[in-house]
Amino acid sequence: MQIKNVIVGAGIAGCVLARRIAEEKNEKVLVIERKDHIGGYCFDYRNKQGILVHRYGPHIFRTDLKEVWEYLSRFTKWHHYQHKVLAYVQGKYYPMPINLDTVNEFLGTRYDSENVHEYFEKNRVDISKIETVKDVVESQIGTLFYDAFFKNYTQKQWGESPENLPKEIVARIPIRSNRDDRYFTVRYQAMPLDGYTSMIQNMLSHPNIKVMLNTDFKEIKSELEYEKLYYSGAIDEYYDYQYGKLPYRCVQFEVIDLEKSWAQPTAVVNYPNDYDYTRITEYKHFYDYVTDKTVISREYSSEEGEPSYPIPQKENIEIYKKYLSLKDDQNVRFVGRLGEYRYYSMDQIVNNMLNIDL
Repeated sequence: MQIKNVIVGAGIAGCVLARRIAEEKNEKVLVIERKDHIGGYCFDYRNKQGILVHRYGPHIFRTDLKEVWEYLSRFTKWHHYQHKVLAYVQGKYYPMPINLDTVNEFLGTRYDSENVHEYFEKNRVDISKIETVKDVVESQIGTLFYDAFFKNYTQKQWGESPENLPKEIVARIPIRSNRDDRYFTVRYQAMPLDGYTSMIQNMLSHPNIKVMLNTDFKEIKSELEYEKLYYSGAIDEYYDYQYGKLPYRCVQFEVIDLEKSWAQPTAVVNYPNDYDYTRITEYKHFYDYVTDKTVISREYSSEEGEPSYPIPQKENIEIYKKYLSLKDDQNVRFVGRLGEYRYYSMDQIVNNMLNIDL
């Protein structure tokens, strides 16, 4: 098969690229996807009650980038949504990120905005050289809040003590001196009105774009003749794991239908200290559904499953650089979270793909 452009992976990175090539260069594009669906980790579907469920955990679109917002708005209308997260600690729910209410409810105090700054300044740990996740958190909010809200959650999420995790994993802990309980404060926050899968399907709906699902690129590579390859799969797999597998933190999901109207106060509740799962998502909160049933998903972090979070430890970055050094074809581009071995939010990926040279 002769085709000018091949894109491996029908996630949001590959699909933005496909649409750009199809429109801007008026060239044919073949998108190859191993899974049985488009959308990558953004894939969603409707259950029997008509509730949109995110197969790979909650994805809330947010950005301060007008260009990104306007680009995606070509392919979807929006349901405006302000995301809120609670942490379940010692039998009570607390707003996250930490705000004035979190502090007062947890400590039983009546601080105001000025007092709460003084509290954290007084209780933060003075660390001369910040090297680990533990250092980052304790140097900003002190040991008490670190132990209650971050220590065990981080341990569960990464399978490693925060004392052994590099500071890059959590650069900064947001602390709010007001009562703003929104998880994000960026300009644009919304959910695609008909879901991410619908948005991405609209993106792929172009006569120059062909999509092959349930297809392994390596199995058909010898049959393809192409000029450019954009690879959003795992770079170590592309090179047959010559330097070993790049480690990822993976997530497994347990989806549960419930015979009741609501399961929890907000869309997402974190469980830092209780249970094996890290958080529970209730999808009804995203779209204001009116139904007497609900659906939740529990998330379990593990070493096996869908590779979700690159682990940015020094030795892993060195392995990634070794794989990059194998690249001798200027017509091959590695993109996205797996291709670049780097965590990106959705808007970062879209922005990167809008600015990449085709």
